[in-house]
Amino acid sequence: MDIILYNGKVITMDEDKPYASGVCIKGNKIYKVGNDEKVLECKKENTKLIDLQGRSLLPGFNDSHMHLINFAYTDSMIRLAGLTSVNEIIEKSKESIKQDTANASWIKGRGWNQNNFDEPRMLNRYDLDKISVDRPICFIRACGHVLVINSYALKMLNITGDTVQVAGGHFDIDANNEPTGIFRENAMNLVYDNMPSPTITEIKDMITSACKVALSEGITSIQTDDLDNFSDNDYDKIIKAYEELRDDGELPVRIYEQCLLGDIETFKGFLNKGYRTGQGDNFFKIGPLKILADGSLGARTAYLSEPYEDDSSTCGIGKLTQDQLDQLVLCAHKNNMQIAIHCIGDKIMDMSFSSIKKAIDEYPRKDHRHGIVHSQITTKQLLDEFRKVDAIAYIQPIFLDGDISIVEKRIGKERAKYSYNFKTLIDMGVHTPYGSDCPVEPFNVLHGIYCAVTRKTLEGLPVEGWLPEQKVTTLQAISSFTKEGAYASFEEDTKGIIKESMLADLVVLDNDILEIESHKIKDMKVDYTIVDGVVVYENICN
Repeated sequence: MDIILYNGKVITMDEDKPYASGVCIKGNKIYKVGNDEKVLECKKENTKLIDLQGRSLLPGFNDSHMHLINFAYTDSMIRLAGLTSVNEIIEKSKESIKQDTANASWIKGRGWNQNNFDEPRMLNRYDLDKISVDRPICFIRACGHVLVINSYALKMLNITGDTVQVAGGHFDIDANNEPTGIFRENAMNLVYDNMPSPTITEIKDMITSACKVALSEGITSIQTDDLDNFSDNDYDKIIKAYEELRDDGELPVRIYEQCLLGDIETFKGFLNKGYRTGQGDNFFKIGPLKILADGSLGARTAYLSEPYEDDSSTCGIGKLTQDQLDQLVLCAHKNNMQIAIHCIGDKIMDMSFSSIKKAIDEYPRKDHRHGIVHSQITTKQLLDEFRKVDAIAYIQPIFLDGDISIVEKRIGKERAKYSYNFKTLIDMGVHTPYGSDCPVEPFNVLHGIYCAVTRKTLEGLPVEGWLPEQKVTTLQAISSFTKEGAYASFEEDTKGIIKESMLADLVVLDNDILEIESHKIKDMKVDYTIVDGVVVYENICN
């Protein structure tokens, strides 16, 4: 069915025709863009008409980095986000267990953040023992870079103070050489590798349920890191799940898979099977090699060049040596794979740029579109490296909501003023696609736009915004959630702007986003989401 949307504020992101009032869709493509008269001329007997009533019509949102399957997987766990004390976590967990009719072996939860506790300390085994002493418990921190297990799980996994530590990770030991239950970075695999993996049918159910939530937020394209989610590390199974959904017409969101594969041998096996960036179609494509190189700021596992301001005993954790990073980057680059490296700390970012430059020097290639995911703790030199290397900066503006209160404590004011420099990167001509890192944060795009534009938490603090000179315009933030996302996946010729012959992926908001006061952007809602020319989400209250 053809669709005409008219009487609106169409923000096209097309430099040649930035604004219009209407759009006509034929099939899965945009057919006409212009004023109401022009698009209504295309009306036929069975054309669906949508009166926008002055609301904003934008290109469909593109989340440039999240964990879609992990979002659905953790959605079935005990939700610990927002809880403000250890005791509150214990009590909520006890209540959840009472209602757990399935009585699965592991009790799992995610979302705790010690920075929100009235006593800001990490959870430990003894806290979880108060929940259960006869079932294994695993509670994952909000960032996903730290977990804690109870005494039963430690005994079940045969982990003691004499267990060998894991390279690129660490499990904490107390003064009596007893594990505290806290596992960081690569050491978490000691736990994860002993958990059951879901079937392909269960994975497909996770994908479709997560996509429904994404559509309600106006997200039509997702760049997602899924391949290393489960203990079996069966990336073929994950890819097959996506491909079967696509082939059956049941994949409602366009997927660009950021391929986290763990180590060089696994990656070489992946290449030997013929997988390469760009393989696939408009609904499912293989994207970059994803490299997980350090941790998170909140957990103090982001790898810094100097010790943490609030804990001088650590610089964080680098999950890879320089040689390991060099090998992965070189192998990907010479095999025409795009690369996306998780870097939050400045030390690991410097190491990553070193690896990228070595690879480019050995195998010169333009338009590689390699990038740094998160790009948080930067320096003047590192900001300039993005421009020199022509690297993408994958940004999660919603991180400001949680990090504004801790960043200066963690790294001091001097280092902080060069970090989260969203506007500086744009002014330098760096491509900055925005995302959410869901389930670390919910994938609410309007919250992300609000944070980028105001530099405030969702509670509106600080009043003038943190590093207010780094505020971006609303149009720049929209571009980063649409046009820039398409660039990051080499798809700028098919989506990301509203233009004739582009894919008909669109989102309608409940107000005019360019006219509304910036502090109200976070409260805006999605009224319609259109993918491939089909209305796939409609707010029944619109």
